Amino acid sequence: MERLLAVLGNPQDSLTNVVHVAGTNGKGSTVAFLKAICEAAGLSVHAYTSPHLVHFNERVSVAGKILDDDGLTAMLDECEAANAGGEITFFEMTTAAAFLAFSRTPADVTLLETGLGGRLDATNVVDAPAVAVITPVSMDHMSWLGDTIEKIAFEKAGILKPGVTAVVGPQMPAALDVIERRADEVGAPLLVHGRDWRVRAASDGLMVEVDDEEDFYPQPVLKGVHQSVNAGTAIVAARTIAGLSLPHSALASGIATAVWPGRMQDLSGTTLGARLPAGWSLHLDGGHNVAAAESLVQTVGPRPERPLHLVFGALSSRDPSEFLRPFARVAASLQAVAIPGEETSLPAQACCDAARSVGIPSDTAISVAAALDAIASASDGQPAQVLICGSLYLAGAVLADLEKKPR
Repeated sequence: MERLLAVLGNPQDSLTNVVHVAGTNGKGSTVAFLKAICEAAGLSVHAYTSPHLVHFNERVSVAGKILDDDGLTAMLDECEAANAGGEITFFEMTTAAAFLAFSRTPADVTLLETGLGGRLDATNVVDAPAVAVITPVSMDHMSWLGDTIEKIAFEKAGILKPGVTAVVGPQMPAALDVIERRADEVGAPLLVHGRDWRVRAASDGLMVEVDDEEDFYPQPVLKGVHQSVNAGTAIVAARTIAGLSLPHSALASGIATAVWPGRMQDLSGTTLGARLPAGWSLHLDGGHNVAAAESLVQTVGPRPERPLHLVFGALSSRDPSEFLRPFARVAASLQAVAIPGEETSLPAQACCDAARSVGIPSDTAISVAAALDAIASASDGQPAQVLICGSLYLAGAVLADLEKKPR
């Protein structure tokens, strides 16, 4: 990255008010809240996120607008020419193209989401970001980041920089110990959840406490109990950006209007939702690790008022039984599907077997639509809820299909 960016004139050095976000879960949602907050304050915002769900361009938002095909192609061509055949990865090239595009359009704030880890991530080339953020760290991508929570936290903590304040979300004690040690080594001040800031539920909203001062905010637009913490993380990070004085109205508006598809996204009013009986709900979530599964179970509740049915698909690199185990106490049934168009998808039968191994009554379906039909046909007439989950790739496939026939 450093070699290629030097040839390109180090475009990353021209970026303003960079917020660098690492972590296992909640990175994208936190970025979405931050983007909405800054835009509600009238600021222009660059954002680099990954992966995309439907269109590759989703990864690069330049001053609030998704980079179009021509613009993205031009940036990639320029980066490829500058690279001159040197060793480079797909993500590194994409990141360089995003930096180049950002450098040519002024913006007030730049939001960078790490792709994998942090210490060696392609985004970790900004010497002095305005603020760093580490969302909850949990077990994921172990073949790359390490097989213990301490090793993974060490990689995430690699984004900490001397003198740059880092907002730290809720962490397991072992992960927080690693983050705090790294912060001491580099001289990075920390604002730690539970110590320096807190979030708690309030009537019709949430309270965020920083430095013993508490403010009320509306309920986050993104569904799920975990989104309150992500919203609080974004609020604290936005307030930490030096030189920006964001009004409370912008902070409140941002968490009430943020957009982040594939995260407990309500699909009840779509063609897929229409396959279910009246009064049922249908949601889509791309969470794919154990921590995400536990957050989803918290969201539906330990004793859901309405039966919960799952439509589930996963990649072959995942252990489906580990993801599904938290659902064993709340899911009434599961329909397993292969992820459409994905070569590395687990077969539906493997997903079905994994669900049965943890005690969830399961069957297979040839498609998401067929899965919904099977759930509906087995209904006893009582209102229920359906969650499509297991993989961002499954979420992307569902949204891509809906884009072709949204109603």
